[in-house]
This record gives sequence, structure tokens and C-alpha cells, in this order.
Amino acid sequence: MATLTAEMKEFLNKNLSWIVTSSKDGKLDIGPKMSMFVLDDNHLAYHERTAGQHYRNLLDGSDLVIGCANLESKTGYRFRGNVKLHTDDAIYDEQVKVAEKNGTKKPACIPVLEITEIDDLTAGPKAGTVIAKD
Repeated sequence: MATLTAEMKEFLNKNLSWIVTSSKDGKLDIGPKMSMFVLDDNHLAYHERTAGQHYRNLLDGSDLVIGCANLESKTGYRFRGNVKLHTDDAIYDEQVKVAEKNGTKKPACIPVLEITEIDDLTAGPKAGTVIAKD
């Protein structure tokens, strides 16, 4: 697994993340995830509230890619890895409590990305280069 630095964790907490999935026929879907959070040093997760196209794609085995960027500083990161959908375990139960506390919709599931690659999305010649890889 690739490991998040303290700087990356802070960046993720302060900026909007976007996810990309693909359908079985290869149609890409991108969307913001305001519920994205750092689960631990090697995992990112979010609340799948709408149970829409991203959820269907993940159920069908789609890869999950997470991007997070800051327009002002022109910096960002891309995260790749293996995704697991949590619907009936301690991770899910804890996040249902978080949703209730925050007054947000109960999630259909909690997709958790085990990070295997982190890419630098800083504008310039290093954009897209691998920072960490499993």
C-alpha cells in the first residue's frame, strides 16, 4: 500500500475531491464527493449517498480513481488502488453515526480505497508523476 503523508491528509481535508468510475461499456463518470475522508494512512473513503451511477459502476467492478486539487495553489493529488464496498460492518456502522450526527443522508455504502499509487497533480513538468507506489 502507498502511504499518505500528513501534508496529503491535510490537503484532502481542506479541498474537494472528485471520483471517476466507469460503466461496463467503458463510459466514464466523474463526480464531486464532499464526504471524502481519510480513514487511515493507507485508505480513503466516502459516503455513497445517492446510490447512483458511481455505485452501480463500483458494484459492477469498476476501478475507482480519486482526484483532489486546489485551484489557487495549482496543486493536487490523484489516488489509485483497490476498492471495497462496506455495507454491513463496523466501518459502515460508524459512518452511519457520522451521517446522523451531521444531519446528512444515510449512506448506501462506504467505498474504501486501499491506496496503491499516489500521483502528483501539481501544475508544471512534474504533473502526473508517481509520488508513491505499492
